[in-house]
Amino acid sequence: MSPVVLLLIVFAYFGLLLYVSYRTGKGSNNESFFIGNRNSNWMLVAFGMIGTSLSGVTFVSVPGAVGKDNFGYLQITLGYLIGYIIIAYVLLPLYYRLKLTSIYSYLQQRMGKASEKTGATIFIISRLVGATARLYLVVNILQMTILDKLGAPFIATTVIILGMIILYTYEGGVKTIVWTDTLQTSCMLGGLIICTIYMLSHMGLSIGDSFTAMHEKGYTRIFGTDPMEKNFFIKQIIAGAFITITMTGIDQEMMQKSLSVTNLKDSQKNMISLGFIMLVVIGLFLYMGGLLHLYGARENVTAVGDGLFPAIALDHMSPVISIIFIIALISALFPSADGAMTALTSSFCIDILGIKNKGWEEKKQEKVRKNVHLIVAVSFLIMVLVFKWINDSSMIGVILKLAGFTYGPLLGLFVFGIFTKYKVKDKLVPYVCIAAPVISYFIDHYQEKLFGDFKIGLELLIINGLLTFIGLWLIRESSVKEKA
Repeated sequence: MSPVVLLLIVFAYFGLLLYVSYRTGKGSNNESFFIGNRNSNWMLVAFGMIGTSLSGVTFVSVPGAVGKDNFGYLQITLGYLIGYIIIAYVLLPLYYRLKLTSIYSYLQQRMGKASEKTGATIFIISRLVGATARLYLVVNILQMTILDKLGAPFIATTVIILGMIILYTYEGGVKTIVWTDTLQTSCMLGGLIICTIYMLSHMGLSIGDSFTAMHEKGYTRIFGTDPMEKNFFIKQIIAGAFITITMTGIDQEMMQKSLSVTNLKDSQKNMISLGFIMLVVIGLFLYMGGLLHLYGARENVTAVGDGLFPAIALDHMSPVISIIFIIALISALFPSADGAMTALTSSFCIDILGIKNKGWEEKKQEKVRKNVHLIVAVSFLIMVLVFKWINDSSMIGVILKLAGFTYGPLLGLFVFGIFTKYKVKDKLVPYVCIAAPVISYFIDHYQEKLFGDFKIGLELLIINGLLTFIGLWLIRESSVKEKA
């Protein structure tokens, strides 16, 4: 497939996003940008959040990892479902009752201004790292498959893609993203299904035959049974639940979309629906991963990991499927980046700058918000270049590992705030939230000496959150405060 043709497809797809943005962004203001005027349809939000939750990392890394981890990722996904249920019935009622625009405003009401700024800062760092890691993966694939052949440098590719994202999110924010994410999720899932059908047809396999072939290769193994290993099923399910609670329930990007739904009941429907849909969709990605490995072995494809799906789709399938893959890939790219840029802008404006509490008129707030949006985009550019320098072969592992360090303090802050009534020495909260991940790092680094054969995996997030909770308990005040 000609790289020029593929590039034209990318631009045509962006043109469609820009048109949707133009139609949905009319009459937008700051409330539209931050929470979509609390007027979003819950079904659209739930469907669009699939794309945000999955991203290009899931689209490429999860199928590519089947050769190494089999269907083990499904264990984490079962935990995701538990996490979504907890979010729906514990966190969402709290957020709606307090009518929050930024969820970290809860920490200010419950503990103090330093706690709010600490929570927002942790989110900003966490989401900046996670979103740019996802963005890097897809940009790098586009670079290797299209732009390298046209002689375009990696930095130029990144700048152009970030420019595209700014153009369609600059005015409408969440109000626009609810619609563009729905479109992009449709394209991504459509690409997944079409590629799956193509491989089954090409190999002459029925669904039953394909499962038999995967089983013979050991790909269908789901549950880890050794309690000492990282992939032990109880560890993975519990870790999956806490990953969802932190990376969705106390993450401004994800909650910003849920809070744009008109009322609590519909927002809860959105969250529960998302949990069950994610279970099905991840199952489909793993199934496709098994097919990719069978297909790759038959076609003598040498690529592994994140490179497997792009190599097969672009070099060992028909030109039509190559086009569908590119459309699906960029559909996985934009939702993970556009929502992150909007959420980071919102959190920085509301929690760090406090623009809603300064008495500024709407136009000044809008000017500050747009300037912050551009600064966030520049930060994305810098971080993508850092990931290019790191160039890890499996970004899904990197992201989940980093989440254990960055989201742990947020978990501890919210658990302490919701399940205790104690005040804390607010000025000491930032020190607790720095100490917990540092201690967690040393526990992880020296785990073999500390625990012998017992291996810590994704449950590092829980350890980090527990250390934060203990630290907050140690700096609690003798008096109590009614929960916000």
